Amino acid sequence: MRELDREALMGLARLSGQAILECRAGGLDVTTKADGTPVTQADKRAGEILVAGLAHIFPGVPVICEETANAPYEERRRYTRCFIVDPLDGTKEFAAGRDDFCVCLALVEAGRPVYGVIAAPVADLLYAGGPGVPSLRRQGDGTEQALRVRRPEPGETIIAMASRSHPSPGLADWLARFGAVRTISRGSALKFCALAQGDCHVYPRLGPTSEWDVAAGHALVLGAGGVMTALDGSPFPYNKPELLNGPFLAHSLDPDDPRLARP
Repeated sequence: MRELDREALMGLARLSGQAILECRAGGLDVTTKADGTPVTQADKRAGEILVAGLAHIFPGVPVICEETANAPYEERRRYTRCFIVDPLDGTKEFAAGRDDFCVCLALVEAGRPVYGVIAAPVADLLYAGGPGVPSLRRQGDGTEQALRVRRPEPGETIIAMASRSHPSPGLADWLARFGAVRTISRGSALKFCALAQGDCHVYPRLGPTSEWDVAAGHALVLGAGGVMTALDGSPFPYNKPELLNGPFLAHSLDPDDPRLARP
């Protein structure tokens, strides 16, 4: 992807994040979708900005979005590339008045994430990267820092990320393979950002997620030198017949670490 296109995507994600903050300042208007999950006017407004912006920057490239009706798989299966976006990831955090929410935007080719952008509106931070595009963190003033996952030293306590609003049943049992573990609970795809910048070592998710929840974070972790697979170590594809994901593990460990192979 050209640098010009990457800059356009980062700018679009930041613009969507600013719209979310404007909606927040005007008061929350929380309703419930058919699947029982919350949605706000901020979700809808950010979605409109993302979808319209992507159509302008990348005409003809389809978009899979949480807040829009998506094409059936019979049509989607013909996509060679597409964007997968979540205009406001962490709506529960947002609705509760917390700051752990973000905008997620990923370019996927042949089922693999090739570039991802995560905008953290409250902190005015942009995270971006993917395979072959080293991940970075950009502050509101334009200052950038390269991101790199941090492999634990021998004997170091493993630091794990966990979801605050969607705890995974059985997580403590799964983490027991590492012995003593320090767990940090956060909301939204910002957990991927924490992994990419070396704040933790593992982010296992045993419960369901949707593709738009994780595609951008997946790309970011890969661009920072990390790994993300299904929990059994198999590839983690996108634009599947069902857009619901199974369990996954994103981490900075040696892929041959025997602890990863335990059932």
